[in-house]
Amino acid sequence: MQNHFDLFQLPQQFAVDGAALDAAYREVQSRVHPDKFVNASDAEKRVAMQWATRANEAYQTLKNPQKRAQYLCELNGVDLKVESNTSMPMAFLMQQMEWREELAEARAAKDADLLDKLDGQLRGARKLQLLEIETQIGGGDFHGAAQGVRALMFLEKFGEEVRFAFDAIEA
Repeated sequence: MQNHFDLFQLPQQFAVDGAALDAAYREVQSRVHPDKFVNASDAEKRVAMQWATRANEAYQTLKNPQKRAQYLCELNGVDLKVESNTSMPMAFLMQQMEWREELAEARAAKDADLLDKLDGQLRGARKLQLLEIETQIGGGDFHGAAQGVRALMFLEKFGEEVRFAFDAIEA
């Protein structure tokens, strides 16, 4: 079975040309969209639906940097083991604790400026983490990239908490 990159005829790498991905997705969907198979047999309809579903899944995976990095790790034999492997470097854990304290302070004080500062720090950390993951994948260090993806997942989850805190202040 071809992988997501092959499906869209894209190079198997972390950096993905978004416009090329969008165009390739539209092209695949135009060939397999269920509407094109209205007068087809049930078997042909089922196959078209499976291809359309697979194209959607592949597109969502490649469009999202975190999912794309995870997918590349898995393609190269590295399972992230996100449920069982939660170990992180001490510096990363200390940063998380500091941010959590700031988030608690911002929530208690309903301080939008502090939340904004925290959000900016998170965006910066996420950007750096993505660059590091790209470098690791490009260098063939899929175990290091897997650790980076796990860190990115922490950052994404914490970013959601910050957005919820913004919503609570604005409500």
